[in-house]
Amino acid sequence: MSQTTIQLDQETAIAATIRLPNGKVVSVQSNISTEADEIPIIDVSGIYSEDIEVRKAVAEKVREACHRIGFFYATNHGIDPNFTTGVFEQAKRFFALPIEKKLEVDTDRVPGEFVGYHSMQLYGSKDRRQNDLSEAFNIAYDAKYDPEAITDEPSRSIFLPEDDLPGFKDGLYAYHTEVLKFARKMTRIFALALHLPEDYFADYVKQPEAGMRILHYPQQEHSVDDQNGIGAHTDFECFTMVTQDSSGGLEVLNKAGYWIKAKPVPNSFVINIADCLMRQTNDFFVSTVHRVINKSGKERYSIPFFYGFDRSKVLEPVPTCVSEDNPMRYPLMTSGEYYKWRASKAKDGEL
Repeated sequence: MSQTTIQLDQETAIAATIRLPNGKVVSVQSNISTEADEIPIIDVSGIYSEDIEVRKAVAEKVREACHRIGFFYATNHGIDPNFTTGVFEQAKRFFALPIEKKLEVDTDRVPGEFVGYHSMQLYGSKDRRQNDLSEAFNIAYDAKYDPEAITDEPSRSIFLPEDDLPGFKDGLYAYHTEVLKFARKMTRIFALALHLPEDYFADYVKQPEAGMRILHYPQQEHSVDDQNGIGAHTDFECFTMVTQDSSGGLEVLNKAGYWIKAKPVPNSFVINIADCLMRQTNDFFVSTVHRVINKSGKERYSIPFFYGFDRSKVLEPVPTCVSEDNPMRYPLMTSGEYYKWRASKAKDGEL
């Protein structure tokens, strides 16, 4: 996630520019969202096929979506809905705790890492009268819960004692493990989508950056000009997979500068490209600005899974995305260096 500076014309609800910490500046035509069928729905069941041509067919659909808008819905992903039900139950248990208990695992207890509890209205933009109306709890990759783990390095996450919230940690990681396995499959599809060998990114994801966040958004009473659930931002890592409840509220900024509602699609992930993969693909894949506005009349919960490469890996340009006529636009750095830079800016309120 990343904070922004937004210049608003309060009379017409038009945001002239959004300046992002990743260096991008985007234009917004209207601060009011609309419904449009711009975000494709892709049946990804073919990723499990033994036929490479079937997997390539899925990859071509992913390629078009990631280049055009940077977002798509993934249906028939193969994850048992019971895992999704379980993780939402854990989210509701945690956010129902007294604030004093949640602050025992406040993110400030883990400097330099984007884990732990992020309290209600902690972040915001100087151009809005109210801070973002949401609270969150983040966890990091934990080799203990990775069936393909190559390390026993301890997790960077923090949790309440088991007696305070029995089953909470294992409940979150039960879902995390299933999504992690799916993310590794999708990494192979992204390689095919970039017209690379299917295993091109294999070494990058042996010890991945695989954070997960549970989010709670109360019903928002203020106008979209005055408050967001989460303000306009792009994500840090390579790609994000979001499970939404039925409330709606996720909005995507299209290339024309209009906010598009990403309406909930049952039993799907909303997948979006994030900054690291945008950098590696030399902007061929789009890391698209998005936000959350909860005007549903009820509480909203969502579970984003942020998938990135091993922190030691250099974000080298994808060979199919650079040439003499299209040289690399970004300086080389490791995935860890980029993550640390963005996480520190986010925790300083530059989300």
